Parts: sequence; structure tokens; C-alpha cells
Amino acid sequence: MAIPRLLDHVVIAGPDLEELVRWFAERTGVTASPGGVHPTGTANALVALTVGGERGRQYVELIGPDPDRADAALPTTFGIDALTAPVVRTYAVHPDDIDATVAGARARGYDPGEVSDLSRRTADGSLLQWRLTQGEGRRLDVPFLIDWGSTAHPGLGDIPAVELVAFERVEPDPAALQDVLDALALDDGVAPVVAGTPAGYRLTLQPTEGRVTVL
Repeated sequence: MAIPRLLDHVVIAGPDLEELVRWFAERTGVTASPGGVHPTGTANALVALTVGGERGRQYVELIGPDPDRADAALPTTFGIDALTAPVVRTYAVHPDDIDATVAGARARGYDPGEVSDLSRRTADGSLLQWRLTQGEGRRLDVPFLIDWGSTAHPGLGDIPAVELVAFERVEPDPAALQDVLDALALDDGVAPVVAGTPAGYRLTLQPTEGRVTVL
């Protein structure tokens, strides 16, 4: 497969970040690098994605509660507060023009949500800033949009990498979801919708050494 041009990152969430990193390492042989903390009470760890050994602007984000957060309650981001185990939760795309993509989707009958500013502190204390679509009731079966602006893309940083073999969305009724994706007018092949049950994402990875792993 070719690198999906608009794919930005795949989100895998869990109720405990340390356990999530360990879970990913056991299945892929790759230990994610610490990413940083968010104002939302979450923290993450990152692994770059390659295709054919080529690295682009794509990565896997492992996200869970920040162990040093002030509020003991689990954060609600990506429904983390309701999770009991790691799960491939959703994905982000980086359109050429995030504002035009939002406007176009709304004109075609789907509202991705307002574009908001967000940030996180990296492990070395640096501040990363970006814009993305979010809001109440954000659908996890549909990608959110992200624009890194002048911030260096995390997928190109000094982090470990794993080969992307396939990434797809499984749906009992693919047509209903495809209508929403068509409204976003994204490149085909970012995360194809295939028929099947149960509904969810299927992420297939190949470490540099080891067997193919399906998450």
C-alpha cells in the first residue's frame, strides 16, 4: 500500500497509559516514546508509521489519563472514562485546508464541529500547538481534522517506528458511514470502510522484526 496522504494519526486509547504502552509493546515489539501531557488531563506516547520503510507524517498515538493530573477522575477525551481495556478509538486526517474542508462538509450535510486550538507539553517541556475539530458528541467512527500549522509534525520526530500494513473501519452497514466520509471529500484509502461485525477499527502493523499484528 502507499502512504495514505491525508492520514495524520491513529488513536489507541486506554484507561491507564503505562499499561497501554506495555500492551502495545507486547503485540508489536515496539515501545512508544513519551509524548507529553494535555490540558484535558490526558497524556500520550507515540510511534511513527512507515509504509514500505518510508516515513511520512503519520503516527500512532497511545493516549490515556495523565498519571500526574490534578483531577483524580478519568478524562472523558475519546471516552477514556468508559474504557476497561485498550482499543483503537479513532483517527485524524490533515486536510490541505482545514477551514475549507469544514465548510465543504457542512455544505454537503455533515458538520465536523468547530475548529479549536489545543496544545500539549512534550517530555522536555516544549509546547506543541495545533488546531482540530472537536466538540460535544464528536463521532469516533469518523475522523477528526487536524492542522499542525508551524508546529513540527510528531510523526517526523525522533520516535520508534512500525510498518503500517492496513487500516480500515468495519461496519455492518458500510453505506451509511460512507455517506458521511463522502461529505468530508477526503482522499480515498485513508481508512476504507468494509462490511463486517462488530463495528470498529482494524489496524494491521508489521514491526521491523516480528510477525504482523492486528489490533
